[in-house]
Formats: sequence, structure tokens, C-alpha cells
Amino acid sequence: MVQKYQSPVRVYKHPFELIMAAYERRFPTCPLIPMFVDSDTVNEFRSEDGAIHIIERRCKLDIDAPRLLKKIAGVDYVYFVQKNSLNSRERTLHIEAHNETFANRVIIKEHCCYTVHPENEDWTCFEQSASLDIKSFFGFESTVEKIAMKQYTSNIKKGKEIIEYYLHQLEEEGITFVPRWTPPPLAPSAETAASCRKRAASLASVAPEAAQKEGLSSEALSSPSGASEPAAGTPDGGSLPLR
Repeated sequence: MVQKYQSPVRVYKHPFELIMAAYERRFPTCPLIPMFVDSDTVNEFRSEDGAIHIIERRCKLDIDAPRLLKKIAGVDYVYFVQKNSLNSRERTLHIEAHNETFANRVIIKEHCCYTVHPENEDWTCFEQSASLDIKSFFGFESTVEKIAMKQYTSNIKKGKEIIEYYLHQLEEEGITFVPRWTPPPLAPSAETAASCRKRAASLASVAPEAAQKEGLSSEALSSPSGASEPAAGTPDGGSLPLR
């Protein structure tokens, strides 16, 4: 039987971008979450305009479980895969996680979402849900369920404290505002640039032809006044360079 858990919506009275700056400080590990031992980035994608950032991490956890259960299971740590999909244009972050360890015996799925508050664009909402499906676990199915429920409840309480801790840390560093994402300026395409150069060259070749039709010589065109400039000279007709 699948057990489902849903936490109440949490509201942070801070803009989405500032909350994201605080959230990112949880990685690669967080001293406020002792069970979160380490994490490695296994996949990462970022769109050309920087609006979309998808990162997948493999997280190493030291679950608070009885030593006997760990010994029977033959593990000291369990691994989860977490996929974060940030859309800075829409101002949303979706987090999906599932267990990698014992995936054939226990299926744990978690989904979290940060979004902009519907009534105040400078506030951020957080929602969290999870599901647990225990197929078999060496006869300790009820124990695993209790551990999972305890862990989920602890994470809900701890999550708010962690974000607030890093918000305070940012404030101490003088960071109280993070600008929203804006699209990068459009650069002219290669085709447009080539077209402009071709047009400029065409105009440059047409100008002398048009001038000749008007009766102007090429020598006149080279002089700004349209006529040759007289040399400065002495009264006896000898020329001197201009000073």
C-alpha cells in the first residue's frame, strides 16, 4: 500500500530570487542537516539565455535507523537522486527526489515546489509532498515506515529553519536583494550583419558614379570644398609650408 504525505503550504515573506540564493547554499552539503553527508552533481543543463537551469545530484544520506537494521540491510548509507528544475523566467523551482538504494524493495518519492505567492509577487510559497511504497524489507516493513514518517516530519520542520539561517547569512554579507532574471540583449545575426556590410559597400560604389553624372571630377570629390586649395606663398611668389 502506498502511503502519501502532504505538508501545508509555507510562505516566506521574501522574493523568489532571494530564497533561491539561500536554498543553493545547502549544497554540496549542509551542516544543519547532519544526515546529509555529501552530494555529487551527475547531470547539469543551462539554457543559452540562462532562464532554465536543471541540475541532478546524487545525495549520500546517513539515515537515523537502528544499527541492527543497517547491519541486516548491509549498508551504512543510502543514496537518493534529486533533480532540481529552475525556471527563472516563470520564477519556479521544482524538486523531484527518489531513492536509489533498495529501489527494488522500497520506493520513496518526494516533490517540492517553490513558486511566487499568488497575491504578493515579493513573497514565495513552498509546497512539499511525498509517497512511500514498501514492497518488502526483510520483515521490517513497519519499522521502515515509521523511520520514513519520522524523517519526513523532521525535514518539514528543519527546512524552514535552514532557509531562514541562510537568509540571515546573506543579510550579514550585505545581500538583501537579488535581481530578477531578464533576457539578454539580442545580438545581430550573421545574416543581418552581412546584409548591412553589403549595403554599405553598394552605397560607397554608387556615390562616385552619381557625382560624375553631376559634372564633378574625382579630384573635386577628394577635396572637401570641391576645388583645389591654393598654396600659401611669400610676396615674391615663393611658397612656404603652412604652420
